[in-house]
Parts: sequence; structure tokens; C-alpha cells
Amino acid sequence: MPSQPLTVGFDLDMTLIDSRPGIKAAYLALSAETGVHVDADLAVTRLGPPLEEELAHWFPAARIAEAADRYRALYPGRAITPTTALPGAREAVAAVQALGGRAMVVTAKYEPNAKLHLAHLGITPDVLIGGLWAERKAEALLEHGARIYVGDHTGDVRGARAANALSVGVTTGPCDGEALLAAGADVILPNLTGFAAWLNTWAARPGMA
Repeated sequence: MPSQPLTVGFDLDMTLIDSRPGIKAAYLALSAETGVHVDADLAVTRLGPPLEEELAHWFPAARIAEAADRYRALYPGRAITPTTALPGAREAVAAVQALGGRAMVVTAKYEPNAKLHLAHLGITPDVLIGGLWAERKAEALLEHGARIYVGDHTGDVRGARAANALSVGVTTGPCDGEALLAAGADVILPNLTGFAAWLNTWAARPGMA
């Protein structure tokens, strides 16, 4: 056994949860309230980067911060209920904990809203850290000693690599397996349904867990 418990990190949007219906609803509400057109169907095809990056496609620079604050305020009433857990999400988190490990969620999403999603869907990580994207995710992964990070975006792969963690890519988001591998992913899974079996096999290797 290693001196530290096994810690595995997970991204949130399109890794653990399918938040597209909820995010679309939040964007439509923001658009209706501000009078600024947002193509919500397009926006939900490129989830991953911080909210402000998406808003920059629709709002002038001087209004982005205000729009982001309003979006986050609208979010709980519109985005939580329509969002679903992706197949295997609960089981993936539970598999880490069944090995005596710690499961953490590291996401670019505003942390209070991420917490609402997890509570609503009954996904129970040991640690949740929001507001971090791409290489900045390594800050949290290193702080908690994560050995594996699971995500759907090339930004997640970059975060794992920056933390010297094993990068597991899932193709449930905007990036396909080829793109994830090109970014440096070590393992590609089609979704989280096979993650528990993969993790148990990985952990059974000498010196792994």
C-alpha cells in the first residue's frame, strides 16, 4: 500500500454529468433577460473552458463580468433539475472509495453550482474544488496528491499532465479519443461505465494501490 490513500480526480461537466440541458436553459434565460443573442445549442457543444470564454463570443468585453455574475445567479433555478448523471458516474466515484481512496471533483464550474449538481444527483466525492481550468487544475490535484485525473476535454488532459497524474480521457464530451490522445491522455474510455473495472485492474498491479 502507498503511504498516501489513492486519490482520483474527476472533471464534472460531460465527465460525471450531462449538464447540457440545464446550461442551455440558463443561457436562454440570460439571453432573454439581457436582450443579447446567445446560441445556446452551439454553446453546449463546447463545454469545458471557463464561462467567461463562452460569454466572450456573445457579449462585449465590458459586459462579460456582469453577464457571468447574472448567469451564475440564474443557474440554480434553471440548470440543476434538467441535468442528469452520465452512465457510470456514481459507480466510478464509489469505486475509488471502495478501494479506500478519495474521490475529488475538480472543475472550472462555479463551485457553489457544482455542489448543487452533485447533491441533486447523489454523487458524493470526498473533495470538490471549482473555478479551475486546464493547467490550473494541477494546483488542486497536486495539493491533494491525485494520482489519476479523469476528464472529457483536452484541457483536462493538460491539467493531469501538469500534475504528473495519469490522464484518463472519456469521449462523452466535445473531444474525441484521437484529440485526447494527441493531448497526452494515457487511457481512453468511451464513458465511465467501464471505469470501475479499469481502476480495479490498475490498482491490482504491483505497487499501484
